[in-house]
Amino acid sequence: MGSDHYFTAAPASPENLRRIRVTLAGRELELTTAGGVFSPEHLDTGTAVLLSNTPPVPPGGHLLDLGSGWGPISLSMALTSPHATVWAVDVNERALDLVRRNADHLGLTNINAVLPDDVPDDIAFRSIRSNPPIRVGKNVLHGLLERWIPRLDERSDAWLVVQRNLGSDSLQRWLAANFDEGYSVYRAATARGFRVIKVRRHGTPPTEPIDVVPDDL
Repeated sequence: MGSDHYFTAAPASPENLRRIRVTLAGRELELTTAGGVFSPEHLDTGTAVLLSNTPPVPPGGHLLDLGSGWGPISLSMALTSPHATVWAVDVNERALDLVRRNADHLGLTNINAVLPDDVPDDIAFRSIRSNPPIRVGKNVLHGLLERWIPRLDERSDAWLVVQRNLGSDSLQRWLAANFDEGYSVYRAATARGFRVIKVRRHGTPPTEPIDVVPDDL
């Protein structure tokens, strides 16, 4: 990829479209990938671990794939929950184009592949699934999570997969320290050198006590 990274907004490297075979949502699929995006040759191990160690997404509402790449998480969610609206978010325009190509190929009409600023501000997500871009650096990664995790709906979860030797445990500690009120942070699974971290947003408690009036008054 030369000087390109998978988080480059507009990769300058040759596109080199190619077709790969993957299994998503229990289906054998042939999908399109390209140079200049994350893991163009195959379904990467971290994403496979995430997909294998998370529960089915909710059947409706808005779902977020943060850092979508060519779309394996988004496509899985859209196939599993056809009545939900899936937001595939990435800064890489080539990756977003691939998500759209693959969604069209599969006949999926419930995926919006967009840049971060194109997600409407009033949307709350029933679930967030992400293989986050660890290599952008801690400051950028933390800013990304501080932006999107608060957009979880109440009683909803974010699921993140992070390689153990790339700082999964320190990221879990950071999440627990920074999302300490109204959230819970757990390690949900460990497999193939990766951790799956679950961030749960709880319901908002009532702001005032509820008065109970006795029946005999």
